[in-house]
Amino acid sequence: MKLHAAFRRAPAARPLALALALSACFTANAFAQQTMPSVLVTGARFASDPGLYPIAATVIDAGQIRRAGVTDVNQAIRKIGGVYGRQSLDGSPDFSLDLRGFGSNSSQNMVVVLDGVRMSENELSGPILSTIPIDSVERIEIVRGGASVLYGDGATGGVIQIFTRRAGKNEGRGMLSVEAGGFGLRDVRASAARSWDAFAIDASVSDLKTDNYRDHNRFENRSFSGGLQWSTSAGRVAVRLDSARQDAEFPGSLTQAQFDLNPEMDSTPDDFGGLKSDRVTALFEHKVGATDFAAELSQREKTVTATYYFTFGGVTSASAATYDSRQTQFSPRLRHLSGFDGMLNEFVAGVDLIRWTRDTESGFSAADATQKSKALYLRDEIRWNAAHNARLSLGARRESFDKETVDALAFPALNERVKQTQNAWEVQASGDLMPLLNVYGKAGRSFRMPNSDENAFRSGPAPLRAQTSRDLELGATYGSQDQQLGARVFRHKLKDEIFYDPTINFGVNTNLDPTRRQGVELDAKALIAADWRLSASLQHVKAEFTDGPNAGREMVLVPEYVATARLSWAPAGGHSADIGVQWVDSQRFGSDFTNSCGARIPSYTTVDARYARRVGQWEFAVAGLNLGDKEYYSNAFSCRAGIYPADGRQFRVSARYDF
Repeated sequence: MKLHAAFRRAPAARPLALALALSACFTANAFAQQTMPSVLVTGARFASDPGLYPIAATVIDAGQIRRAGVTDVNQAIRKIGGVYGRQSLDGSPDFSLDLRGFGSNSSQNMVVVLDGVRMSENELSGPILSTIPIDSVERIEIVRGGASVLYGDGATGGVIQIFTRRAGKNEGRGMLSVEAGGFGLRDVRASAARSWDAFAIDASVSDLKTDNYRDHNRFENRSFSGGLQWSTSAGRVAVRLDSARQDAEFPGSLTQAQFDLNPEMDSTPDDFGGLKSDRVTALFEHKVGATDFAAELSQREKTVTATYYFTFGGVTSASAATYDSRQTQFSPRLRHLSGFDGMLNEFVAGVDLIRWTRDTESGFSAADATQKSKALYLRDEIRWNAAHNARLSLGARRESFDKETVDALAFPALNERVKQTQNAWEVQASGDLMPLLNVYGKAGRSFRMPNSDENAFRSGPAPLRAQTSRDLELGATYGSQDQQLGARVFRHKLKDEIFYDPTINFGVNTNLDPTRRQGVELDAKALIAADWRLSASLQHVKAEFTDGPNAGREMVLVPEYVATARLSWAPAGGHSADIGVQWVDSQRFGSDFTNSCGARIPSYTTVDARYARRVGQWEFAVAGLNLGDKEYYSNAFSCRAGIYPADGRQFRVSARYDF
């Protein structure tokens, strides 16, 4: 959930939506080599044998990222991974990523993990990925569908895991990049790293400033990331500090008439906010025989401020608030590998302990909130018949939540404690029916807990109930790494889906009547010539109510179809080019639960392209976004109103030096 949508959904906690999870990385920025080493993917929160890759996962490696010329992690997930995203509401470069059609609640139905640390928190804001140095990324794994056994709360839509590059031995490298473009864009990034036999150190800084497409939408981000790592033949120990400072101006939403007149205009010329976030993470990995031990200990402190101006009776007044929050996570786990009769067995057990607290200072709220969660998960996977790559996995998770909220300014005064427990399970199987053809199936139960923002502005006196989902997916892939076609059919049957319903009173968070997400996903990639690569994806999602007064009606803010295609050219001689096209189907306005609005958010098509030329250690590039200068929007929270326009055409030029 992006900034202004969260403010709209929890007016008593509006500044909380500024909360942006800071990205972290364990190794330095480095130019991805043209020939990448083999990739070890992670199926069960451990670096695994390639035979135990996540079933039906989309894996983006550093080579693909470099060839596509993407400039941030969010962009890589959308352009290469084929994940649909909505433009941010706060002027940041992050789009709201949506796995499986969860609309404005997509961030709460998807878990993002960076080097083992959960970035998704107990708030309506979503993880901000654009501050992760893109050149530090080794790979990104996208697993669509229920994944609550390993990742817990909110993994119904899927999980996105980001892994940063580990430093090699006895090497040093660095990078300096400068980019400028339309809308007053200026982006400066630098990084350096040095490693010896066992010890490595790295640091990166970035400074982004842009006026953005709309009036009163200036955005600034300054970030630092640095770490130390000590490696042995049996494991490693690492510590990292990540820090970010952000300032933003909020342009507000428009009516359809205002958008038609001038999509660049603002409606709130004085509103603004800021963020300070610091995260310290320590990691431990050690191998004893056939057993791997690992743990992450992470603490994040965040201060969020926001000021909004309101006019009533001809008098303008300001409403300001400050929110201080802290989250601590400790996640120890073990993995045991064993083999017998030609079989490979992987057993994983782990614990997730998370404590989140928040203090509020404002004229309308003094809410202090705490959430503690404790989880135990077990997962076993067996692989047999190597010729057919047959696999079967079973897993289960039990997680308890203890929430407490105190607010003396609430009416009536609030002093509430809620304890809830949820279970998740999954069964997965896959195998090769014939050479190059793999089929698989997944079934399970996932869950999502109401967060503090949602419970603070709910539909009734009782706390919101947990959202649960019965998940089913069948799929197949055919082809090699260079020529491959994949197809998936899926269904999520949800009970008590947690959603903001603007039709109740003036809008509250509530548990909906039963809903369902079902559809088909197709993706393809092909090396069509020595220097040309083509990729394409198609997502069809039918999101609807299955019971209650709205049974059979469409869910809001979910396009039924999204189609994406990309063509990349990377010949010898330092040239490279990339062009992409995306078409997004029409969708219901955010308040149109009854499907009675006489209009829909229009469909749209966008085109972007990039050309780069490498000369020695230098790379020069020119890029264009929304080349057709399409006037469109993907966020609109009322019928023909509540519109947040997307960016118009923008050109960018950049220069990068690797050393």
